[in-house]
Amino acid sequence: MAQWMSWIKSNDKEIISILNDLANKAEESAKLLVDLFTHFEKLNENHDQIEKLEKEADKLTHSIFEELNKTFITPLDREDISRIASKTDDIIDFIDGIVGRIIGFKIKSCPPHMLEMAIEIHNSTKEINLMITRLNKVKADKSLIEHCRAINEQEHRVDAIYRKAIGELFETTDVINIIKMKDTYEALEHASDRCLDVADSIEDIVLKYT
Repeated sequence: MAQWMSWIKSNDKEIISILNDLANKAEESAKLLVDLFTHFEKLNENHDQIEKLEKEADKLTHSIFEELNKTFITPLDREDISRIASKTDDIIDFIDGIVGRIIGFKIKSCPPHMLEMAIEIHNSTKEINLMITRLNKVKADKSLIEHCRAINEQEHRVDAIYRKAIGELFETTDVINIIKMKDTYEALEHASDRCLDVADSIEDIVLKYT
């Protein structure tokens, strides 16, 4: 009976706490990406830290799924929690992949526009972190919609920078470099898309309770 009651009870604090930790790691990873493009000589150092955060984030995401599996009553719909966790983890995965590409492709200096894109991604992760800290009060906090819209605007700016960067890239003639750079720009653009996915998920949650 006691085991059954522990399964049926809500585990709000634990689930939200793990989501908070995950959002913190997304923001920290994005901050390190900005630092990497600002101080390119710190590439390997920042890569090591981002890799560490990526592994920690995977564990946190797994922990959220475990909590959802053993909890009948969740603070929000389990599908919403699962999506937020997965997409937040994806942000970190893409950031790790961006740095992996730079190292693997032996890029020796900061490519054009990548710092601008990284700054927008970092801004988006800050918004995500702020929103996730307020998820436990989502029924009363309609201001979250404004933060979702801010991320939408940031994603549009990343798209614009991406198009400009690709346009300039195709004006060059080094085919191998074009392939390397295009792949890396796309990874940055995908990281921004995952930020928007998290924002859309949170906006959906807010609208459910309005």
